[in-house]
Amino acid sequence: MAFEGFKKETLRFLEGIRDHNRKEWFEAHRADYEAHFLAPAQAFAEAIAPRLRKIDRDVVVEPRVNGSIMRINRDIRFSKDKSPYKDHLDLWFWTGDRKGWDSTGFFFRLAPDRLILGAGMHGFEATALARYRKAVLEPKRGEALARLAKALRADGYTVGEETYKKVPAGIAADHPRGALLRHGGLHAGWEGKPPASLKTAAFVDFAAEHYSAIAPLHRWLRAM
Repeated sequence: MAFEGFKKETLRFLEGIRDHNRKEWFEAHRADYEAHFLAPAQAFAEAIAPRLRKIDRDVVVEPRVNGSIMRINRDIRFSKDKSPYKDHLDLWFWTGDRKGWDSTGFFFRLAPDRLILGAGMHGFEATALARYRKAVLEPKRGEALARLAKALRADGYTVGEETYKKVPAGIAADHPRGALLRHGGLHAGWEGKPPASLKTAAFVDFAAEHYSAIAPLHRWLRAM
C-alpha cells in the first residue's frame, strides 16, 4: 500500500478515542482503527524506511504492531488512569539487534492536534548512563555535544531530558557541561501543529527533513 498521507479520518478516529476512551466505542469503530490508524501507519513506516536508512543504514523499521507501530492499548496495571487506549499514534524506528529503549532511534507521535518527530534515547539504563557521562566529561566529545545541543535549540528543536537535580557525585557543581550531566536521557525533537502535508504523500518529505536535521544527535549517541 502506497502512503498517501494521514487523512482527516485518522485525526477523527484519534479525536474519537480521546473523547470516548472505552472498549465499547473502540470495538464499534474497529474498522476505522484498521483503515485509518493501522493501514496509514504501516504505509508511512514503509515509505520513511529508505529515507531513514540514508541517515543510518542500521535503522530497523518493522511496519507492524509490536514492531515499529506501538500498540494502541495502554498498560494500565500500575496506573491510576484506567483509560484502556492511547489517544495518539506512536512509531519507533530503532537501531541495534533488538527492539528496545536502550539504543538510539527515531520516534513519531501523532495526536489529534499535535505532531512530534524526534530522535535519541528518552531514558538511559545504568550502563548507558555511565557511558554517556563519561563521554560528556571528555573535552572533545563533551564539547561537541554542547555545540550540537546549542545549534539544535537555535534551529527551533527541543533537547532533553534534564532529569537530575544535581551533577554526579565528585563533579563540580559549576562544571561547564553541568546541564548535560544532569540528563537522564538525551533526545531532540520538533513538536507542533500537524502540517498541511500530513494528509498527503509529501508528508514523508516533511518528516525526513526533520529527522535529517536532528540526526547529528542520533549519531553522537551511536558513537557514545
